[in-house]
Amino acid sequence: MGSQEVQLSSGIQPRERGTGSDLLNRIGWTPLLRLERLVPEAESAELWAKAEWHNPSGSVKDRAALAIVRAALQRGQLGPGRTLVDATSGNTGISYAILGTVLGFRVRLVLPADVNLERRRILTALGAELVWTDPMQGMDLAIDTARDIAAREPGAFYADQYSSDANWRAHYDGTGREIMSQTAGRVTHFVAGLGTTGTFVGTVRRLRTAGLRVHCAGVIPDSPYHGLEGLKHLPTAHVPAIWDARLADELLPVRTEDAYAMVREAARCEGLLVGPSAAAALVAARRLMERDGPGVYVTVLPDSGLKYLSDPLLGLDATEDRLSEARPPESHTAGDRTPKDRAPQGGGEP
Repeated sequence: MGSQEVQLSSGIQPRERGTGSDLLNRIGWTPLLRLERLVPEAESAELWAKAEWHNPSGSVKDRAALAIVRAALQRGQLGPGRTLVDATSGNTGISYAILGTVLGFRVRLVLPADVNLERRRILTALGAELVWTDPMQGMDLAIDTARDIAAREPGAFYADQYSSDANWRAHYDGTGREIMSQTAGRVTHFVAGLGTTGTFVGTVRRLRTAGLRVHCAGVIPDSPYHGLEGLKHLPTAHVPAIWDARLADELLPVRTEDAYAMVREAARCEGLLVGPSAAAALVAARRLMERDGPGVYVTVLPDSGLKYLSDPLLGLDATEDRLSEARPPESHTAGDRTPKDRAPQGGGEP
């Protein structure tokens, strides 16, 4: 899309999305939602967010996973009966597992052992083979292990999402183009979390290629030891090969505690239950709005909060305990049926 195409209207464009029945055609063109209650009262700014949980797997990672898999299929590196190997903190792995089912290839994933209960169950249900690594060494060890496994297994395809150009190109062709269309080119600030960095790199390259003057900020955890699943503390972690530091006007560190507070605030203020990395992006976006004032601020919400409900940082267990204490005891007569015993839920765990 050229820059002249984004000047057709001063308003926000309606969602454009494929209407085909094919699952893969439903990836992308996610809604751009206006969040009015999180905007600082004194600022005449607009805050918009891409709701990426509308992708088939429930996360932004469908975009990159599909692009990586399509490129491998075209090169003959992947196909029915072959095995895809990669490291993941969960979301990309779920995308790979869905694609493997649809396209007929096996999926072997390497994950830190502290991946939470919801993601473990989803990946198991989808039939992915899971290999666990020491959580204290984070994604860096998982990446090294995945590379070793792929090198030892004849015919295995190492997807390597942290180094694949298909990753950022998915956002250059998709996310960036969608944001320009949905804002009619009015975007003044772009904020996105940095994990593989593909979302940020591809989107910013598209915005810059179109000639738009946009302040672009990347979001990182404030410490190497953090609870923001999917984000990397770039100053101390393995830097993804696709990362281009020249694209970022600034990096905004966010504390884990502030992100989880935003999870709760966004749920109760906007009615949106988002994941911790999405909440971190909202924290950073609001900080920018307070500093820079009027503008059209756009961020990406990678997933919803439904995969994080077992996370103790959300404080939901304590809330349930208080509700249980306040509930009157149940009484049963001889004719009553007692509820089925529930299987105890273990904790994994982001």
